[in-house]
Amino acid sequence: MATRLLAAVALLAFAAACSAGPATTPPGAFVPPPIPMAEPGALIEGQVNLVVWAGYAERSWTDPFTRSTGCKVNATVAGSSDEMVADVKSGQYDVVSASGDASLRLIASGDVAPIDVAKVPSYAQIYPSLKNKSWNSVDGVPYGIPHGRGANVLVYNKDKIKDPPTSLGAIFDPDPTVAGHVTVYDSPISIADAALYLMHAQPDLAIKNPYALDQTQFAAAVDLLRKLEPAVGNWWSDTGAQADDLKKGNDLIGTSWQVVLNALARDGHKEIGAVKPVEGVTGWSDTWMIAAGAKNPTCAYKWLDYITSPAVNAKVAEFFGEAPANSQACTKTTDPGFCATYHADEEAYWDNVWYWTTPTTRCLDGSDRTCVPYSAWVTAWNRIKQK
Repeated sequence: MATRLLAAVALLAFAAACSAGPATTPPGAFVPPPIPMAEPGALIEGQVNLVVWAGYAERSWTDPFTRSTGCKVNATVAGSSDEMVADVKSGQYDVVSASGDASLRLIASGDVAPIDVAKVPSYAQIYPSLKNKSWNSVDGVPYGIPHGRGANVLVYNKDKIKDPPTSLGAIFDPDPTVAGHVTVYDSPISIADAALYLMHAQPDLAIKNPYALDQTQFAAAVDLLRKLEPAVGNWWSDTGAQADDLKKGNDLIGTSWQVVLNALARDGHKEIGAVKPVEGVTGWSDTWMIAAGAKNPTCAYKWLDYITSPAVNAKVAEFFGEAPANSQACTKTTDPGFCATYHADEEAYWDNVWYWTTPTTRCLDGSDRTCVPYSAWVTAWNRIKQK
């Protein structure tokens, strides 16, 4: 992953007050008002500037949006969450499709504003389990519209690994036969995967939330990754590149996404399988957010409602490879089995999926401990890879 280090990690002074469940605001903290939207019939701005993940603003759905609203879509693709944070801070963008490892940073710094959900009719159709969460709200005030979600599954080569793995230990305490062929997602947030494994493998560490680690817990997760580093063949960030490495046998086991598995299956590579480990997995939930300094707020609100509407949410989900956030989107997919593959309607499947959330000094598990903030995760991750 191209890493653009966070330029203002100190912004976590506000985020430090966030706790488990919906994020909380420290007494006296300023919460900006929602971005205003022009009244019905008012002249729209004529454009909306987005910073997005690749696949979130394709012309097959941006062109119809422009024709129906008069808002031209100008989209910039970001290569990482850190890039998204930096891009929003530049003041050039109205809307961002932030994952949970970026959204709380943007809320904490005041770079995004609360959303007036009354201006987004599709919000009522979003799965309740994705609303008012620690990565997209503050004191129950939504800062965005959920877009989709995915799990970081355990992928493995069935020809080389005869016994299907059941635990994250297959990655973090790998068999010597896979040394040099372990694949791990290239991001500081992957420290949470190690923490999730330790939550079950070393209960004496008392980890309750893989994003809420005190210094001892964090050191244990980092140490585990340092020990793993010699066995890692690829720190992956590009799904296409990871698919190629799995095809060639360069990667035999590790973390991956359902979209990679689908691509491999389409190419006839049935030797690549995946499981959800007994410990559960980390995952991600993306949120459409409006910049606090948005110059095109009316078009921004129109985009949020359009992109999360059932038909469009289904189209993007199928193109990108994720479970849609709109509860009615599954009736609009071209593949009738799509939502079953991505577990979109299986709420029980998501019960032990730990969605990416920005680590803060005030522990996200609700305790009164002091936890290690994201800035330290970035530093540790770079050192792990440099070993």
